[in-house]
Amino acid sequence: MKNDYQIVTFKDKKIRRQWDKKEEKWYFSVIDVIEALTDSTIPKRYWSDLKNKLKNEGSQVYEKIVQLKFIASDGKKYTTDCFSTQDLIRVIQSIPSPKAEPFKLWLAKVGYERLQEIADPERSLNRARGSWQKLGRSQKWIQQRMMGQETRNKLTDYWKDHNVEEQNEYAILTNIIHEEWSHLSVKGHKQLKGLKSENLRDHMTEAELIFTALAELSTRQIAESERSKGLEENKIPAKKGGLIAKNARLELEQKTGRKVVTTENFKFPERKIKKLK
Repeated sequence: MKNDYQIVTFKDKKIRRQWDKKEEKWYFSVIDVIEALTDSTIPKRYWSDLKNKLKNEGSQVYEKIVQLKFIASDGKKYTTDCFSTQDLIRVIQSIPSPKAEPFKLWLAKVGYERLQEIADPERSLNRARGSWQKLGRSQKWIQQRMMGQETRNKLTDYWKDHNVEEQNEYAILTNIIHEEWSHLSVKGHKQLKGLKSENLRDHMTEAELIFTALAELSTRQIAESERSKGLEENKIPAKKGGLIAKNARLELEQKTGRKVVTTENFKFPERKIKKLK
């Protein structure tokens, strides 16, 4: 399953979901949905009881459970029971909640938006741009973030076409690149910024975005020239590409006397205020 992971909200409740590009379906964390519908403080227990009930009743919905690894509140990935939109609606029918009908309408809306984006990819870009604008990002930052994403997409397209397996192997190569240029693992960089489940790139400074893009652009071009295939062969251009960005980072830091990798993020604006004093 192609990993297109997102966190969305329904009435201020976070719901994790993943898009399967092959099947063109959303898969939602059922525990998150139960918490949103019932306000239960122990949604895992609620789902465990409901799952046993469905199983004992011989419900076909039970057979539709898909287990995916989602990021939890502690920043680690855990296997989570998920359902497609269609099957989730059938599960919701077994949950007595006044929020059930509004939630079904919400599901239909987010599903329709995704189909629109597939037909017209510019919709997705415009929606992302609008979301960042609402969060107070500058136009320069938004432009760099989107350019960086395009660079990232070209790299993962290369990996996909050259026998690199999605999810785990993508993560391994990404971490090699990141650690080489920043001297921090992806996890370490997130910890430095005080992030858990948030997307690291959404909290990078303009400089961090630029050096990430340089590292990934260099990696792809080196991999193309060396015709690297599979995980092991692609580890070499990953280190080389990261090294190019590292050397550029060190030179810039020497010239400016300022670190490129910082604790700055968009969660804690007070940090930026303190630095400006």
